[in-house]
Amino acid sequence: MGASTASSVQSVFSDVSITQVNDKVWKLVSDLNYQGDQGTYIVPTGFETDLASVPRHFVWLFQTYGRYTQAAILHDWLIKDEPTVNRSQADHIFRLAMLELKVPFVRRWMMWAAVRAGGHLSYTRPTQLLSWIFVFLPSFVFLAIPFFILTVWLGLFKVIEVIFYVILKPFSRQPSPNVLPEGRIITHGE
Repeated sequence: MGASTASSVQSVFSDVSITQVNDKVWKLVSDLNYQGDQGTYIVPTGFETDLASVPRHFVWLFQTYGRYTQAAILHDWLIKDEPTVNRSQADHIFRLAMLELKVPFVRRWMMWAAVRAGGHLSYTRPTQLLSWIFVFLPSFVFLAIPFFILTVWLGLFKVIEVIFYVILKPFSRQPSPNVLPEGRIITHGE
Protein backbone atom coordinates (compact mmCIF):
# COMPACT_ATOMS: atom_id res chain seq x y z
CA MET A 1 0.00 0.00 0.00
CA GLY A 2 2.85 2.40 0.83
CA ALA A 3 4.41 1.87 -2.61
CA SER A 4 1.22 2.81 -4.43
CA THR A 5 0.91 5.98 -2.32
CA ALA A 6 4.47 7.02 -3.18
CA SER A 7 3.96 6.24 -6.86
CA SER A 8 0.69 8.23 -7.00
CA VAL A 9 2.49 11.28 -5.55
CA GLN A 10 5.34 10.79 -8.01
CA SER A 11 2.89 10.64 -10.92
CA VAL A 12 1.34 14.00 -9.94
CA PHE A 13 4.56 16.06 -10.06
CA SER A 14 7.92 15.50 -11.68
CA ASP A 15 10.99 15.93 -9.50
CA VAL A 16 11.91 19.53 -8.82
CA SER A 17 15.40 20.79 -9.59
CA ILE A 18 16.26 24.37 -8.61
CA THR A 19 19.26 26.61 -8.20
CA GLN A 20 19.57 29.64 -5.94
CA VAL A 21 19.54 33.07 -7.62
CA ASN A 22 19.77 35.20 -4.46
CA ASP A 23 18.70 35.11 -0.80
CA LYS A 24 15.02 34.72 -1.65
CA VAL A 25 14.74 33.66 -5.30
CA TRP A 26 15.24 30.23 -6.86
CA LYS A 27 15.26 29.22 -10.53
CA LEU A 28 14.04 25.96 -12.06
CA VAL A 29 16.87 24.00 -13.66
CA SER A 30 14.42 21.70 -15.45
CA ASP A 31 10.72 21.77 -16.25
CA LEU A 32 8.32 21.01 -13.39
CA ASN A 33 5.44 18.90 -14.68
CA TYR A 34 2.12 18.65 -12.88
CA GLN A 35 -0.46 16.14 -14.02
CA GLY A 36 -3.20 15.83 -11.44
CA ASP A 37 -6.90 16.16 -10.88
CA GLN A 38 -6.78 19.84 -11.85
CA GLY A 39 -5.21 19.33 -15.24
CA THR A 40 -1.75 19.27 -16.74
CA TYR A 41 0.67 22.16 -16.41
CA ILE A 42 4.36 22.53 -17.25
CA VAL A 43 6.35 25.14 -15.34
CA PRO A 44 9.25 25.91 -17.70
CA THR A 45 12.96 25.74 -16.99
CA GLY A 46 14.24 29.15 -15.92
CA PHE A 47 11.08 30.14 -14.05
CA GLU A 48 11.99 32.09 -10.90
CA THR A 49 10.14 31.54 -7.62
CA ASP A 50 10.45 32.35 -3.94
CA LEU A 51 9.02 28.88 -3.19
CA ALA A 52 6.31 29.29 -0.53
CA SER A 53 5.85 32.99 0.22
CA VAL A 54 5.90 32.88 4.01
CA PRO A 55 6.04 36.11 6.03
CA ARG A 56 9.03 36.25 8.38
CA HIS A 57 6.81 36.04 11.46
CA PHE A 58 5.48 32.62 10.47
CA VAL A 59 8.52 30.65 9.30
CA TRP A 60 8.56 28.86 12.65
CA LEU A 61 5.36 27.11 11.53
CA PHE A 62 5.45 27.25 7.73
CA GLN A 63 8.87 27.02 6.13
CA THR A 64 9.45 28.31 2.60
CA TYR A 65 9.93 24.73 1.43
CA GLY A 66 8.62 21.35 2.43
CA ARG A 67 6.27 18.68 1.20
CA TYR A 68 4.38 21.48 -0.58
CA THR A 69 7.35 22.91 -2.53
CA GLN A 70 6.22 21.68 -5.93
CA ALA A 71 2.68 22.99 -5.33
CA ALA A 72 4.11 26.37 -4.26
CA ILE A 73 6.22 26.63 -7.44
CA LEU A 74 3.20 25.67 -9.56
CA HIS A 75 1.09 28.28 -7.72
CA ASP A 76 3.68 31.04 -8.33
CA TRP A 77 3.79 30.17 -12.02
CA LEU A 78 0.00 30.01 -12.36
CA ILE A 79 -0.29 33.50 -10.84
CA LYS A 80 2.56 35.08 -12.82
CA ASP A 81 2.58 33.38 -16.21
CA GLU A 82 -0.58 31.36 -16.89
CA PRO A 83 -3.20 33.66 -18.47
CA THR A 84 -5.94 31.01 -18.58
CA VAL A 85 -6.06 30.71 -14.78
CA ASN A 86 -7.34 33.49 -12.49
CA ARG A 87 -6.12 34.02 -8.93
CA SER A 88 -8.96 32.09 -7.31
CA GLN A 89 -8.40 29.12 -9.61
CA ALA A 90 -4.63 29.21 -8.96
CA ASP A 91 -5.26 29.17 -5.20
CA HIS A 92 -7.70 26.27 -5.61
CA ILE A 93 -5.19 24.30 -7.70
CA PHE A 94 -2.55 25.02 -5.03
CA ARG A 95 -4.74 23.55 -2.29
CA LEU A 96 -5.68 20.46 -4.29
CA ALA A 97 -2.09 19.92 -5.44
CA MET A 98 -1.07 19.97 -1.76
CA LEU A 99 -3.75 17.34 -1.10
CA GLU A 100 -2.25 15.20 -3.87
CA LEU A 101 1.19 15.70 -2.25
CA LYS A 102 -0.24 14.47 1.08
CA VAL A 103 0.27 17.79 2.90
CA PRO A 104 -1.55 17.50 6.25
CA PHE A 105 -5.13 18.81 6.37
CA VAL A 106 -4.75 21.80 8.72
CA ARG A 107 -1.50 23.01 7.15
CA ARG A 108 -3.01 22.71 3.66
CA TRP A 109 -6.10 24.75 4.54
CA MET A 110 -4.15 27.39 6.48
CA MET A 111 -1.78 27.86 3.54
CA TRP A 112 -4.76 28.12 1.19
CA ALA A 113 -6.37 30.76 3.44
CA ALA A 114 -3.09 32.70 3.45
CA VAL A 115 -2.73 32.73 -0.34
CA ARG A 116 -6.39 33.71 -0.69
CA ALA A 117 -5.76 36.65 1.65
CA GLY A 118 -2.58 37.48 -0.29
CA GLY A 119 -4.66 37.63 -3.45
CA HIS A 120 -7.15 39.96 -1.74
CA LEU A 121 -9.83 37.30 -2.19
CA SER A 122 -10.10 38.20 -5.88
CA TYR A 123 -12.62 36.23 -7.93
CA THR A 124 -14.08 34.77 -4.73
CA ARG A 125 -17.57 33.29 -4.84
CA PRO A 126 -19.78 33.52 -1.72
CA THR A 127 -19.27 29.84 -0.84
CA GLN A 128 -15.51 30.25 -1.14
CA LEU A 129 -15.70 33.30 1.11
CA LEU A 130 -17.48 31.27 3.77
CA SER A 131 -14.83 28.54 3.53
CA TRP A 132 -12.11 31.16 3.81
CA ILE A 133 -13.70 32.78 6.89
CA PHE A 134 -14.14 29.35 8.49
CA VAL A 135 -10.40 28.66 8.05
CA PHE A 136 -9.03 32.20 8.50
CA LEU A 137 -10.66 33.11 11.83
CA PRO A 138 -9.33 30.12 13.84
CA SER A 139 -5.96 30.53 12.11
CA PHE A 140 -5.89 34.20 13.07
CA VAL A 141 -6.68 33.39 16.71
CA PHE A 142 -4.03 30.65 16.76
CA LEU A 143 -1.34 32.87 15.21
CA ALA A 144 -2.11 36.25 16.85
CA ILE A 145 -0.11 35.73 20.07
CA PRO A 146 3.03 34.31 18.38
CA PHE A 147 2.80 37.12 15.78
CA PHE A 148 2.71 39.77 18.52
CA ILE A 149 5.60 38.18 20.46
CA LEU A 150 7.72 37.81 17.32
CA THR A 151 7.02 41.41 16.32
CA VAL A 152 8.31 42.60 19.69
CA TRP A 153 11.39 40.32 19.56
CA LEU A 154 12.25 41.21 15.96
CA GLY A 155 11.96 44.91 16.85
CA LEU A 156 14.18 44.39 19.87
CA PHE A 157 16.71 42.50 17.76
CA LYS A 158 16.80 45.37 15.25
CA VAL A 159 17.47 47.87 18.08
CA ILE A 160 20.31 45.65 19.38
CA GLU A 161 21.80 45.46 15.87
CA VAL A 162 21.75 49.26 15.52
CA ILE A 163 23.30 49.76 18.98
CA PHE A 164 26.16 47.36 18.21
CA TYR A 165 26.67 48.93 14.78
CA VAL A 166 26.95 52.43 16.28
CA ILE A 167 29.29 51.24 19.07
CA LEU A 168 31.57 49.15 16.85
CA LYS A 169 31.65 51.36 13.73
CA PRO A 170 34.50 53.62 14.99
CA PHE A 171 36.65 50.52 15.62
CA SER A 172 36.14 48.92 12.22
CA ARG A 173 38.78 49.37 9.57
CA GLN A 174 38.35 49.21 5.86
CA PRO A 175 40.75 46.73 4.31
CA SER A 176 43.63 48.62 2.70
CA PRO A 177 44.51 47.75 -0.88
CA ASN A 178 47.67 45.77 -1.43
CA VAL A 179 50.25 47.72 -3.43
CA LEU A 180 52.84 45.86 -5.47
CA PRO A 181 56.40 47.23 -5.72
CA GLU A 182 55.77 48.60 -9.22
CA GLY A 183 52.85 50.65 -7.87
CA ARG A 184 50.03 48.43 -9.21
CA ILE A 185 47.14 48.03 -6.78
CA ILE A 186 45.61 44.58 -6.18
CA THR A 187 41.89 44.74 -5.47
CA HIS A 188 40.07 42.03 -3.61
CA GLY A 189 38.48 40.83 -6.86
CA GLU A 190 41.84 39.77 -8.40
